[in-house]
Amino acid sequence: MDASSELSVVVPVYNEAESLPEFYRRLTLVLNSLNLPAEIIFVDDGSSDGSLGQLERWAAADRRVKAVSLSRNFGHMIALSAGLDHAAGRAVVTLDADLQHPPELIPELVKQWRAGSQVVNTLRRETAGAGWLKRKTAELFYWLINKISGINLPANAADYRLLDRQAVDAVKQLRERARFLRGLTRWVGFRQSCVEFTAAPRLAGRTKYPFGRMFSFALDGLTSFSAFPLRLAAYLGLATAGFSFLYIIYALYIRFFTSRAIEGWASVLVVVLFIGGVQLIFLGVIGEYLGRVYEETKQRPLYLIDKKLGF
Repeated sequence: MDASSELSVVVPVYNEAESLPEFYRRLTLVLNSLNLPAEIIFVDDGSSDGSLGQLERWAAADRRVKAVSLSRNFGHMIALSAGLDHAAGRAVVTLDADLQHPPELIPELVKQWRAGSQVVNTLRRETAGAGWLKRKTAELFYWLINKISGINLPANAADYRLLDRQAVDAVKQLRERARFLRGLTRWVGFRQSCVEFTAAPRLAGRTKYPFGRMFSFALDGLTSFSAFPLRLAAYLGLATAGFSFLYIIYALYIRFFTSRAIEGWASVLVVVLFIGGVQLIFLGVIGEYLGRVYEETKQRPLYLIDKKLGF
């Protein structure tokens, strides 16, 4: 680590060989204009497309560039965490290498930091090329997590932010496996501000967050910051039990006090399937939480490092 760095820039990399040269060019131009002692920490998250080779060349030629190569692909949140663990600057900026997070916004983040903000978040005004479904599901996610948790996460928050050293040290203490850094950086508190930006289309390559991974990411966020799904299971269970009790009374009334009693196999089948479906759904919810408890109790490290460059 370079203890003299004023600013650290953490960049997770996973198969970004096509976009890295342009990203590096634009980032270095921005850092040169800031005229601050800085370091750039690339975290290679198990790339297989030559990304690491580029990082090795830059680390040899530019004393500001450092690289951490993980032993395999651990995921975006873990790669960001590895970068925070190795960053030495008084302020740390995290951003992606696909150029949807414009490096040219860094001076504004630094300005907010110098004005007293300890966490400077970025909010996407819009994402060029994003479809209607993605926008609406994102809106639903932010609405839901703010309803059931206490973190008050701004809508359209991005993993592009600046953290003061005190905030970085606080986040580094949180070693949970299912990491949702947007929530964790809100949870630690401190003085926070926001800067808006428009996300450009990816320069090259394919998104690392297809729908399945986005759903898993959202699930991590919801279950990491609220036990409401478990409480919902209890509420729905009570409501179902109440409905079933009323239906039992109705069935007994029909059987003993009227002559309209029929076999009623359809209604019985509907009730049995409904109750069974509810039970299976919430067994799955309980399983999600139990699986996370299981992962935490194993106490494995968040990541393993293959090699470091430039440190």
